[in-house]
Amino acid sequence: MRSRRLRRHRTIPLLLGLVLVLAACTNSGTTTTTAADTEAATVTTGDVSTDTSAPEGSGSDVADLSLAGYTIGVAVVGTQHFWDREAFEGAVAEVERLGGEVVTTDGGRDNAVHAENHDIFLTQKVDAVITILGDSAVEPKLEALQAAGIPVFGVDHASPFVVNNTGSDNFYAGESAGRLMADAIGGEGKVAVFNAFSEALKFCGDRYNTWKYVLDSAYPGIEVIQPELAEEFANAPENARQQTLDLLEQYPVGELDAIHVACWDQPAIGVVEALKEAGRTEIVVSAIDAGPDTLEIMMEDGSPWVVNVAQQPRKIATIAVDNAARYLAGETVLPQSYVDVVPVSGPAQAAAVYEQLGYGD
Repeated sequence: MRSRRLRRHRTIPLLLGLVLVLAACTNSGTTTTTAADTEAATVTTGDVSTDTSAPEGSGSDVADLSLAGYTIGVAVVGTQHFWDREAFEGAVAEVERLGGEVVTTDGGRDNAVHAENHDIFLTQKVDAVITILGDSAVEPKLEALQAAGIPVFGVDHASPFVVNNTGSDNFYAGESAGRLMADAIGGEGKVAVFNAFSEALKFCGDRYNTWKYVLDSAYPGIEVIQPELAEEFANAPENARQQTLDLLEQYPVGELDAIHVACWDQPAIGVVEALKEAGRTEIVVSAIDAGPDTLEIMMEDGSPWVVNVAQQPRKIATIAVDNAARYLAGETVLPQSYVDVVPVSGPAQAAAVYEQLGYGD
């Protein structure tokens, strides 16, 4: 039997055509955002809330929200990875800031354990659940929570059983990664891609599909090598390192121009290590996530990692909790909230975004 971890915290007072194509494919609305320095605004469009300023979704002002008297479950797939840990800590902090009590679980980067952990919230009859990441294994648990009258709010987990899902603008993330990577190799060449999760995780699919659409529609001189690569989840950097070394044996100097990691950026750490080991730093690397560890790699002199797209996981989770507070207060909450991403190109931008997101504090 898999072990579960339970913690308790006590109260502490793009392209319009692109968008239309993807909307038709995924049946989900989207609002394409601009770069991080766009003018602050909150825009409501159909069934989507897009926030680009303070950590608030839609409805009443965040200063008026309260979770006093409520117990909120927060389930995270794991806390080993920066993104997951930052989102988890942001959700817990916001529940406590709003006066609620928190019951937390940590799946230890095991999706099956993460799914089973949701049973704890059913047993304890919490008032709402924030579920952070996870694959399809969690769906029956979310359905059971919904059937029990316990509302669930997703953090990068779109599901028919959540009231609202809050996540990055993954369409813009994929578009930015594709455009910047293509520009970095002069608009033509051969590209390998790590794409293990586009079928299992919707947000990964959104990022990959948009990235691929940009290449297919705007860069006919770029060839995506087949078959695509598939990184392991639990030991991604080392697994990607070994796969990259194998790839380099098949594609000598002049036959491979870029390696892209479609869903996240931990595998890219191993990709960079492999390129350095093989002396193949003419190949550029691109990915999506841009936590402090990977931005630091981009900032190194001569780093082959030249493109990333930074997310704001703490802000995403904070908005999810705020949406839960609004819902429990009787407000209508839109099914989807998006948070801006920040495209990063080259070491100078990596250093600037590192400071902008507070990683240098």
